[in-house]
Amino acid sequence: MADIPRLNGAIKALESGKPAFVPFTSGEISNALTISSAPYDGVVFEMEHNPYDIRALRDCLQYMLNRRQIATSGSIAPAVTPFVRIPPNGGENSQWIAKQVLDIGVYGIVWPHVSSVEDARNAVQACRYPRPREVKYYDPPGQRGDAPRTAARYWGLTDQEYYPRADTWPLNPQGEILVVIMCEEKRAIANLPKMLEQVPGIGVVLIGEGDLSQDLGHPRQYEHPTVASAINEILAICKQYDVSCGHPHVDAKNVEQLIEQGFRWLMPGPVPSFAALEIGRRVSGRA
Repeated sequence: MADIPRLNGAIKALESGKPAFVPFTSGEISNALTISSAPYDGVVFEMEHNPYDIRALRDCLQYMLNRRQIATSGSIAPAVTPFVRIPPNGGENSQWIAKQVLDIGVYGIVWPHVSSVEDARNAVQACRYPRPREVKYYDPPGQRGDAPRTAARYWGLTDQEYYPRADTWPLNPQGEILVVIMCEEKRAIANLPKMLEQVPGIGVVLIGEGDLSQDLGHPRQYEHPTVASAINEILAICKQYDVSCGHPHVDAKNVEQLIEQGFRWLMPGPVPSFAALEIGRRVSGRA
């Protein structure tokens, strides 16, 4: 196992003390191809608000593999690590969806609306295999069903090599699976210290600015003092418990400030370039 390199690029960045750059994108092959050659650490295929399509996700994962990149780098993993945001909220306990996406090879799951210790525990348990109580890293006990063949093959491992790596980081330092919980309600902020104290295995807390601003009565008004104060509170709690905090709306205007504030999971919006079109319209007098 010692000669198998770190496979999860986002974890590699975080454990080295660097921020991880991981955008959202829809589950389409064209997006997978474009992002797989960009200098991101990972990508989250969005299947909470977009349709949950396990076949499309499987296809995207396959198109992210690049034989030349693998031959050149010597890494058996995609250059950009694939994750997925699943449809169920944390309290819905839909472990079967977590099982499906993990079994086709994603390296982590973004869980919407995780607002209690029970929600957080469910998220971590769904991403872990069961194990004897006496072994290291037992708690929270796993609930994931045993069907590693496809995921192990995608990761470039045998089944027996896959099992110890298919665990949640940083609970298990060798784990390659990242559990990202979304904090997007007032009660989630109130319960966040207990979640981070009582549930090992949470890798990132991602602020859900949109839903949080709705819950606070100021939809999409991210600069409103009430919303800004809540965001700062989440970030402060994450720093207190040494858990990476994520920001979902990163752009050229705010990225330096967010890094300076201490956000470590940064989600820039991938914007298509229309440079030739814009120049052409300007030159032809159509701008």
